[in-house]
Amino acid sequence: MQNAADGGIAIEPEDRNDAYRSVVSDLVSLIDHVQASLTLIESAIAREISVGNQETSANVVVLDDVTPPYVRATAALKACDANLAVALHSLLDSKASTHGNCGYVITAPALSVVGG
Repeated sequence: MQNAADGGIAIEPEDRNDAYRSVVSDLVSLIDHVQASLTLIESAIAREISVGNQETSANVVVLDDVTPPYVRATAALKACDANLAVALHSLLDSKASTHGNCGYVITAPALSVVGG
């Protein structure tokens, strides 16, 4: 295969495999990072909810929107997590269909304990 960016030099199959592994590895790292961020945000939300419950008395009703600012971030991270999983799955499926099992395991997108 010719690559115009490399001056028309043919790309060896090993180079393609290295590039493939690099992309898959980056996707796996991103998924792990996004899932860790979701866990951190959900822990922060749980702490805020817990602190909020301690501060209110039985006869006080708060009409203000007390939704944590993390809700939008959580929604965006969940979408990102799902899309990264789809991208990884697509890469692994394409490689598996042409070269058999490639040795990576797909993890399901993180599920939220706190509704958003």
